[in-house]
Amino acid sequence: MGESNNSKTIEFPVSLTVRDLAAKTSASPIQVIKILMSNGVMANINQQIDFDTAAIVASELGFEAVLEASKEDVVAEDTSEIPLWRRLIMDEDPKKLVKRPAVVTILGHVDHGKTTLLDAIRQTNVASGEAGGITQHIGAYQVVQKGRLITFLDTPGHAAFTAMRARGAQGADIVILVVAAEDGVMPQTKEAIAHAKAARVPIIVALNKIDRPDANPDFVKKQLSESGLVPDEWGGNTMVIPVSAKQKKGLEDLLEAILLVSDSLDIVANPEGKVTGVVIEAQIDKARGVVATLLVQNGTLQSGDTVLAGETYGKVRAMFDYTGKKVKSAGPASPVQVLGFGVVPPAGDLFQVVPSEKEARAIIQERQAEKSRHTVTASKATLEQLFEKFQAGEVRELPLILKADVQGSIEPIINSLNELSQGDIKINIIHAETGSISESDVMLAAASKAIVLGFNVSADTAARNLAEQQGVSIRLYEIIYRMIEDIEKALKGMLEPEVKEVNVGQAQVRAIFTINKVGTIAGCRVIQGEVRRNTRIRVMRNGEKVFDGEISSLKHEKDDVKEVRQGFECGISLKGYNDLSEGDILESYVIEKTS
Repeated sequence: MGESNNSKTIEFPVSLTVRDLAAKTSASPIQVIKILMSNGVMANINQQIDFDTAAIVASELGFEAVLEASKEDVVAEDTSEIPLWRRLIMDEDPKKLVKRPAVVTILGHVDHGKTTLLDAIRQTNVASGEAGGITQHIGAYQVVQKGRLITFLDTPGHAAFTAMRARGAQGADIVILVVAAEDGVMPQTKEAIAHAKAARVPIIVALNKIDRPDANPDFVKKQLSESGLVPDEWGGNTMVIPVSAKQKKGLEDLLEAILLVSDSLDIVANPEGKVTGVVIEAQIDKARGVVATLLVQNGTLQSGDTVLAGETYGKVRAMFDYTGKKVKSAGPASPVQVLGFGVVPPAGDLFQVVPSEKEARAIIQERQAEKSRHTVTASKATLEQLFEKFQAGEVRELPLILKADVQGSIEPIINSLNELSQGDIKINIIHAETGSISESDVMLAAASKAIVLGFNVSADTAARNLAEQQGVSIRLYEIIYRMIEDIEKALKGMLEPEVKEVNVGQAQVRAIFTINKVGTIAGCRVIQGEVRRNTRIRVMRNGEKVFDGEISSLKHEKDDVKEVRQGFECGISLKGYNDLSEGDILESYVIEKTS
């Protein structure tokens, strides 16, 4: 601290608690709260206040406040809303940045024509000038429109697109959403929209199959508007391009739209800068060894370079473009197949060029050591933690994914949740759909740092396992007001400990026995884990929940037992439920409170 204009200078961070402010100014918390109240700010001792508010209090206490410029503040800066390619060029010399081709991926509902559209574009307008030049699938290719290149990622839908985001990468600059003009917006279309919006990537709609007699473009545009994509001709900002992949109509208009959006984004890179990019796909070829498809996003990749991706590296022995032609270098937005990796790098990993193999090994050892220092399981984005981050000024919204049993439940839940957005935190419902919680929902949540809410639905085993691996919080409810109450409590910082469902085991019903004065007993075989008497039982029939309750008796042969392990047979009867059928799956689970 130093003297300045007869007042003492004091450093404050961007936000701090009332208690910390009192300590820094050597005042009592009560005195600080009184000054805040006189300035129209109601705050308690543990409440976070911003720098400007703190500066007013400091001024009244005879101090001059200056912003603390600490290393931690720089590290904590949230760059999640900045596209990957912009983050990659942050350290580049602005004078050396030049325009690069846009990278486009195609998403949409199954059978709406994604593959047909990709093939049509590739056959009519590949950069080599002849579709026959493509000898192998490498997951990406380029076309020329008005003398400008466009790179297309031929990824297998939004699952791969989201997997990339979950790994910290994002290959695409623009998403083409394919919607069939006669079929309209389907569940997978909505899912694709949610994934693209969560990635904050511009969306262009390709309205496909307009040649069909039952095509209804206006109805589809209405559906798109209801999904948040208002066509530009209706006053929105989404370009909707009518196309027919089968008849190769509208392809020029679609490519023109890509160039227009690309120009508005001002996509640039430094061809002479640091070489970085994304692993699109990789596999082992029996003849050539590990073959990886890389998308260069900045710099120029050269044959002979040492490439580091995650915890694997390799020296580029050979490079091939999408036509199979051998090349010596690849600039920004170029997709190339690379030979030379020792181990298959995971798709979605970021890669970089390092000076030598020795340095690559040193970086990998450092990364492995860092990983071992942390817990294996990722920390969950719980409601409590998100509220703490909001209090610290790190987040401004609460991202949620909602799954419900019927469509009629979704609208009232969304309306109730949106009413909570009137406070300081904005509720952002990324995706809302009917059906059980799936792996796709968990992957979207992992990529968006969201919480999954389930109403009258369950999460399948694969989704629960993935949630545990990815650190995704799943909260299940059977009463709407309890769900709303929990979210409201979280926003007020009063949430009680979260309850977590732990799967104990599963049994399959093999036979049904009806005994007088006892009721229905199911002859079962335990197919996973174990079944315990003191757990709850969920009866699943054809993937749907038909009952959820308690065990009244558990027998192995003729003996009452506490548990039956995998591979053994048992007799199970349920409290208040006799309508069991052969083939039913009985899921044994417990509810645990987490701190």
